[in-house]
Order: sequence, then C-alpha cells, then structure tokens
Amino acid sequence: MSAHEPIPVLVLGTGKIGRLVCQLLATSGDYAVTAVDLQAGQAEAAVRDAAGRLYPNARGVAGDFTDPATLVRLGQGQRYMVSCAPYRCNLIIAEAARVVGAHYLDLTEDVNTTKGVMKLAEDAATAFIPQCGLAPGFISIVAAHLAEGMEPLEQVHLRVGALPLHPRNRLKYNLTWSTDGLINEYCNPCEAVVDGHLIMVPALEGMETITLDGETYEAFNTSGGLGTLADSWMGRVQRADYKTLRYPGHRDLIAFLLEDLRFKEDREALKALLERTIPHTTEDQVLVYVSAVGYLGGVLTERTYAHKMRFREIGGRVWGAIQVSTASGICAVLDLHAGGHIQQTGLVRQETIPYAAFIANRFGMAYA
Repeated sequence: MSAHEPIPVLVLGTGKIGRLVCQLLATSGDYAVTAVDLQAGQAEAAVRDAAGRLYPNARGVAGDFTDPATLVRLGQGQRYMVSCAPYRCNLIIAEAARVVGAHYLDLTEDVNTTKGVMKLAEDAATAFIPQCGLAPGFISIVAAHLAEGMEPLEQVHLRVGALPLHPRNRLKYNLTWSTDGLINEYCNPCEAVVDGHLIMVPALEGMETITLDGETYEAFNTSGGLGTLADSWMGRVQRADYKTLRYPGHRDLIAFLLEDLRFKEDREALKALLERTIPHTTEDQVLVYVSAVGYLGGVLTERTYAHKMRFREIGGRVWGAIQVSTASGICAVLDLHAGGHIQQTGLVRQETIPYAAFIANRFGMAYA
C-alpha cells in the first residue's frame, strides 16, 4: 500500500472481533478508522492501544446499527463499511453502504443474510464481500485452492473448530465468539451439495470422527460454514459439506439442550443460559481441515490442508485464536481489495480470492 492519504474505513461493532479489526487496520498506517458502537465509550476504547493512547487517524463514535439514517450519515465519505455487528444488522448496513457508495464487508454465517447481500450486489458499482471471516471465509479460499485443476471434482469436505485449550465443563467448550452466531450454527438448516445438487441437511447430524495431530475430535453439520461455495460449485462438485469440530461428547449434550429440553424453540433463553453458565476464554485454538478429491491428469487424487492456530499477543494484548483468525481474514480481504488484487465491484465470493495472495498479505500471514 502507498504512504499517501489513509483510506477511510467505518468499522461497525467493537465486540470481540471488531476491536481487533480496528487495531489491525488503524496500526497499519494505511487506513483511517472510525469505530462505531451503541456506546461511545466502547467505540473509543476500540481505537486505543493497551496503554490507552489513541491510534493515528482513528476515532470512536456512538451509533445505532438498526437506524438507516444514522448509518447513511456515518457512511458518508467512507471508502469501506465493515460490519462486525450482529448478523441481524447486516442487511441494514449493506443497504446503507449501497446508498453512500461504499464497499461493504461482513462476517456473517447467516445464510438468509448472505442471500440478501447477494441481491444488493447485483449491478452495484461497489463491492459487496460477505462472509469474510474464518468459516465461512478463509476455508472457502483454501477449498478453491485445493480443488484447482481437478476435473472432474468429486468431493470437498470442510471442517473447522474453535475450541478451548483447557476445557473444564461437560460440554468441553468455552465461549470464544458470538453466542448468537453459535446458536444459529446449531439450530439452522445446513447447505450441502449431494450428487451435484444443493440440498438442506439438519444441523447436528452427519456425525463423524477426525484425528488431527493425534487428537480425536467429533464433527457434525452446522449452518453457514459452506458460504457461497455450495451455490458456486453446484453442478461442478458431486459432494461438498461443512462440519464443525468439537471435543467428543459435545454434540450429544447440545442436542439434549436443543431437542429434549426444547431450547431450540426459545433461542433467547438458550443464549441467556449459555452466557450465564459457560465461561468466556481467550485461551483457545482454531482447527482447520479441508479435503478435496478429484481427478488430476486422469488420476484420482486427494489434496488436504490442516492447520492449527492458537491465541497470541498482538499490540500488548492477548487475543483469542478465533479473534485473530476472523479479524485477520476480513482485514486481508479488505487490504487485497484496496490494492486492486481482487474483483472490484459486485458480489465478491470468498472462493474467488487467490489463496497465494491471501497468505502473502500482511494480515493474511496470520494463517501462514
């Protein structure tokens, strides 16, 4: 990037991920960051370093993500609008981005939200880049990289887990990111490609066992992780699916809560229960496993990718692995777009972003 006038970026939401997005962009020297949250104090804290000093070219302001007029006002003059807000706010933010002519990025795993963003992207003069995090997000970039040149492409399997390093409860789980997003993954129908056709499969089903570096995990269907890949590759791949990795025993206890105790019918009560009883932690790890099977030069071939990330210190603060992987992902995609390295207008699908460019990017290097 050049050392000229910093590019204005509006970051909406300064929770677990938004705070790190603000830090990464503001300290890069190439972006002028305006952080927005309902509480001005929280927004201002997101643009200050561990010693309380304001980042260069950064400010924090109060704003309501559900008010279109506020979003349009805040979006005026911004090159990018980055949503780290709850998924239910994303369409309102995306509509405001289209009104003011800003490029739009988000982290959503919600399927219906993404379909709405895809519609807004039609004939747009700016870019709409949904699902920029880990899964969906980086995992689709990896899948496209592994599948390159395979013809025909038989199977693609995507597996991701964000897990505590030191679990102490029966769920063997700690809260590391959005509770709303977690509940969505466990409750909503899941997209998959079977026999070349897009279908919906139930969450929590499709149980399997995976061993990575000598550790055994369970994997099962969860919603949203496949992103736009299912739509993009329908007819090209015979089978594609996404499953979440957890420590053994987790799925059955979640199914007990959702189905036997019927918390699936009252997600707000489930959210309150989880946030009251399951501790948050930044001492976590992210596991990524992708497999692609297809024909290369007439030979049936399998390519795999396996990677682990752990929590780390950045800028004098300890950030969880899920925070680092997700924030790095969206910052890398924004940086690649700002540098002219990916599609500049309309809908930008994660699977169209070159893996080599992503990994070489200063933010994407977090995955290297």
